[in-house]
Amino acid sequence: MFNEHIETTVLPNGIRVVSETVDYVQSVSIGIWVGVGERDEPTTHLGISHFIEHMLFKGTERRSAREIADAIESRGGHLNAFTDKEYTCFYASALAEDAPLVMDVLSDMLTHSVLDAEEIEREKRVVLEEIKLHNDTPEDLVHDLFAQTLWRRHPLGRPVIGQTRTVSALQRDDLVRYMHAHYTPDHIVVAASGNVPHAQIADLTQRYLGNLQGTRRVRRGNPPVPSGAAKIVRRPTEQVHFCIGSQAFSHTDDERYPLTILDTVLGGNMSSRLFQEIREKRGLAYNIGSYSLSYREGGLFVIYGGTSPHTFQQVMDLTRAEMAKIKEQSITDEELAKAKTQIRGALVLGLESMRGRMMRMGKSLLYYGRVIPLDEITTKINNVTHRDILRVASTLFDDRALTLAAVGPLPRGTKNGAKAGLEDVE
Repeated sequence: MFNEHIETTVLPNGIRVVSETVDYVQSVSIGIWVGVGERDEPTTHLGISHFIEHMLFKGTERRSAREIADAIESRGGHLNAFTDKEYTCFYASALAEDAPLVMDVLSDMLTHSVLDAEEIEREKRVVLEEIKLHNDTPEDLVHDLFAQTLWRRHPLGRPVIGQTRTVSALQRDDLVRYMHAHYTPDHIVVAASGNVPHAQIADLTQRYLGNLQGTRRVRRGNPPVPSGAAKIVRRPTEQVHFCIGSQAFSHTDDERYPLTILDTVLGGNMSSRLFQEIREKRGLAYNIGSYSLSYREGGLFVIYGGTSPHTFQQVMDLTRAEMAKIKEQSITDEELAKAKTQIRGALVLGLESMRGRMMRMGKSLLYYGRVIPLDEITTKINNVTHRDILRVASTLFDDRALTLAAVGPLPRGTKNGAKAGLEDVE
């Protein structure tokens, strides 16, 4: 059904290049993916992956910080980056004719950043302000609080942004050593989508990154163990922002396919059960929904929302009731069919964006060593049955497994929305 023309090349130094030529557009999106993120950081250097992402925009041997931005933006393009728990991505979108410029700029940032000591001190202040902003934004903070509560003693539970103490202590030598250990060609993927032939992308990657050498130690880790705990951070906000959920499935677990359908039905969009029951029918929340995330060693499923303190328990009860219905009765035939159609539609719409195509290919190659065909994904989605939904729901919605995190002005002694033993944190 999906007509994909994806090509892959492995360079002599181990860098993988993947691209899809789309000849009916005039643009290209190129990303350099590095398989390193927060979960690789030592406890003394929490936030270093994210900090390096910032620093690679601060000047190279050939370009100042302004010249890096201007090189792409002056051509009408867009340059950005992001850090996640298991990878970092530097990417740009531009006219197809500017593909050589994009590769020049991105590779220059990756391999020739000066990491100036004065810039490091200046950027520390920027990141520390970012941490303060994050901590002052309860609708963002609660998601990190949930992961920390769910996975108390596992690296996946730590915030990507780091901590004030560890970011403040970072020195230039720390960044250099970390990049030398992790920014190795065997953990780099270059992904591109747009009106550029694969051979050109491969040649550009060889020209600019072909001299990179080194290998990284094999990442060793253990699956996270869920706590089933609950935690509240009391803040004088107007709403209580909450996340309730449980440990879910890793990237290699096919249970993520029925989970995708369950997520869609329960809280994935405006027609979902939670949105209709809590927002549309009762007007108890502005934000209410759900999402799932997966990593190499595990995953999580989360229902999130915000409501007034006096309606918090009612929203918790309604949320738990919807979870129980799916756990006991699965979903309806109509919901199952509609969710499959919605997921297929989202996949098709994602093909409209060159950046979306590039992101899918880069992440897939990092995790699986191949780009999973869209036909394979839709087949597995279409094969999901009611029995699969019940099995996944029974795992996710076990009372013993549920974890709750909340930020807001809940009074002490509030009935716990997840289970007994609510842990208070000021």
